[in-house]
Amino acid sequence: MSAVQGHWREVSKQSLPAATCLSPVAITSSQVLIIVERKEDWASYFPSEDIVSAQEYLEQTRDGESGKRVQVINLCRSYKYLGHGYYCSLLAEARGHKVIPSVRTISELTRKALYGLALDDLDKTLEKALSHHLYNDTEGFTLTLYFGKTHIEPLQDLARQLFEVFPCPILLVEFRRTNGWHIEGIKSGALHKLRDDQEDQFANALDSFSRKVWRVPRSRRMARYDLAILHDPQEALPPSNAQALENFIRVGRGMGIEVELIERKDYARLAEYDGLLIRETTSVDNHTYRFAKKAESEGLVVMDDPASILRCTNKVYLTDLLNSHQLGMPATEILYKERPEDFERVGERLGFPLVLKIPDGCFSRGVIKVESQQALLEATAELFEHSVLLLAQEFFYTDYDWRIGVLNRKPIFACQYFMSKGHWQIYNHKAKGQDVNGECRTLAVHEAPRAVVELAVKTANLIGDGLYGVDLKQAGDKVVVIEVNDNPNLDAGIEDAYLQDDLYSLVLEEFVRRLELKRRGQAW
Repeated sequence: MSAVQGHWREVSKQSLPAATCLSPVAITSSQVLIIVERKEDWASYFPSEDIVSAQEYLEQTRDGESGKRVQVINLCRSYKYLGHGYYCSLLAEARGHKVIPSVRTISELTRKALYGLALDDLDKTLEKALSHHLYNDTEGFTLTLYFGKTHIEPLQDLARQLFEVFPCPILLVEFRRTNGWHIEGIKSGALHKLRDDQEDQFANALDSFSRKVWRVPRSRRMARYDLAILHDPQEALPPSNAQALENFIRVGRGMGIEVELIERKDYARLAEYDGLLIRETTSVDNHTYRFAKKAESEGLVVMDDPASILRCTNKVYLTDLLNSHQLGMPATEILYKERPEDFERVGERLGFPLVLKIPDGCFSRGVIKVESQQALLEATAELFEHSVLLLAQEFFYTDYDWRIGVLNRKPIFACQYFMSKGHWQIYNHKAKGQDVNGECRTLAVHEAPRAVVELAVKTANLIGDGLYGVDLKQAGDKVVVIEVNDNPNLDAGIEDAYLQDDLYSLVLEEFVRRLELKRRGQAW
């Protein structure tokens, strides 16, 4: 018996009662299948009913699989074109199963011309990862990755990135040093060729990648759908606080939806779910956008979708959109780094004080109020370090901003966000403790001014049909849009103060509606 077999036997004793079968997935609404080319390839590991041979899988019919979600881990010895491994992935996709590796990944790994560009980008981070490592004494080495994991800590981030680009259970990555380190090649590995110590690493990585195969479900109740909520436990100003996330889980359970919190490290597991709700501050240049793109390509229902993130995170787009549709907004001009002569006249046109903004700033970051021409020149010099263009906007002070939550083109909540104490913005990042942000007041939608709600809905509808938070200001009869947020705050005790659990139900019901339409092959 190998060390791996002992490892898996120990895990099963800790997690399962004596009379429990090791195949708990049979009582859930989803299933994980592990395909091996020959049953003896799995001899070192704990037996499981979820292991099938390539031939068995190829001969399977779809009888009895209606409505069941299946995740396939293809561990065939080879993925060569028209071989067993290739056909297993091909038929998995034809059957609607989520499979790793996909046919696309298999095809890309066969030709460096297809994956070379991605490797060029990864080479940029390689030198730093290996700069203080023992491999500096060699001209090359091959690293084996198991579901994007390696025991060499300096290379773990690179391993994760490789797995995100090439989702394959076992990857062999060849490194060479010629005028600096680079990735010479990458190909799939084979389970039956692993040594004892490598089998241990593979077993641990598999357990981390797909725990659903080995653990007992929390409930025997069958969930209609699985929803992932992307969050960052370390984020200082997250879109949903911890209690709100717990509320999503609790309310979802009552609706027959299995809601699970995931983090950045769970990128490769997206195919396990039916939907993705992003509860982390989004940006086009970070992992949240990659998650949205990946989820969309996998056929998941996503909030918010990549198009919404692109449109909402850039205030230049919103400015042009509102102008072209003649919707109310503060007087705004675009300043270009290459045209400093415009800086002299913008103060005359907009008046002082005015507000300078980085196009993709959020939570009041990258926003500066300037009182004079000299202050404007100093602020533009600072902000142009981060963006080649800026927005200059007339200063429109109010005691509070309106936030209207819009979901699928309908308003669902209304909040008043008051300015931070002694500050002109809702968030004061220089303040400490509770003074960072101002007070909030939540009302029923029908209690908010009609003009505010109508403008918010019109604006959100220009973006899409997702979940948005439209920020507006009102002074007398004048109502203007400040910005549209693609992942608005849904915090327990604030946005849910009026609707309470119904707020979470509305969001989850929209996921269910879209998933039901998707199941029937209809657009939403």
